[in-house]
Amino acid sequence: MKIGMVGLGRMGGNMAERLGRGGHEVVGYDTSPGARDVASLDELAAALSDQPRRVVWVMVPAGEPTEATIRALGELLGPGDLVVDGGNSNNRDSQRRAAELAERGIRFVDAGVSGGIWGLDLGYCIMAGGDAQDIRDLQPIFDALVTDDGFAHVGPVGTGHFTKMVHNGIEYALMHAYGEGYELLRASELGIDVPAAVEVWRHGSVVRSWLLDLLAEAVVDEPGLESVRGYAEDSGEGRWTVQEAIDLAVPTPTIAAALFARFTSRQDDSPAMQAVAVLRDRFGGHGTLEQTDG
Repeated sequence: MKIGMVGLGRMGGNMAERLGRGGHEVVGYDTSPGARDVASLDELAAALSDQPRRVVWVMVPAGEPTEATIRALGELLGPGDLVVDGGNSNNRDSQRRAAELAERGIRFVDAGVSGGIWGLDLGYCIMAGGDAQDIRDLQPIFDALVTDDGFAHVGPVGTGHFTKMVHNGIEYALMHAYGEGYELLRASELGIDVPAAVEVWRHGSVVRSWLLDLLAEAVVDEPGLESVRGYAEDSGEGRWTVQEAIDLAVPTPTIAAALFARFTSRQDDSPAMQAVAVLRDRFGGHGTLEQTDG
């Protein structure tokens, strides 16, 4: 199958390579000239004109980059052609974009993709939302990308990105739970061999997972993680997950706490903890404030 790939970064580039390994022909475009096959979206659309149905997979950052790319493709593609958004877009944006493209007869599928940089060799997990016929037409592409049993058609347009959003919210909580456990092991005065403790959890334990595998590898390399700055960005999907939970009145305290912990990581000296310190000093005389002259 011949397919266009827009965005050849760490994810898109690896996905294009995996598709090539699977026997598919990929025409790649990126704003950076490095590995791209064509120099513009116009050239990409033209390169696919020999296909009965042009298919373009978009792997660019969520928000305006995706918005601009899909808007441009809407001008270049025609009735029956298909756009796949594999980025971490908001599901409401995906539903809107699908409706806008449909006015031109262009089809749309939203595909939540998980697997990170390891997906090139291990395969990806894909959660796709869209029309059943569009999914069937894309099945050879999905089959080449995913690991065993790593594909699901989860519903109509929007459900792929909603499912990936919830997936990432869970990921936030899992990562933070492992982080807290690691910190507690390190803080103990019992002389715990932290790398050995984390490693043994990987084998037969109910908390084993791929994320734990990655942590175990990291602490073997550097038990104290001294070179790692304790700062964590958020992609936006954690925020969307918590907001959806609020809108749907679904309690997600663990995911919310993990999200707020990432905000805390960006503060060298937390104003909230400064306020806690001053209150403890004022009501209890705990002596937590630094003494200054005057």
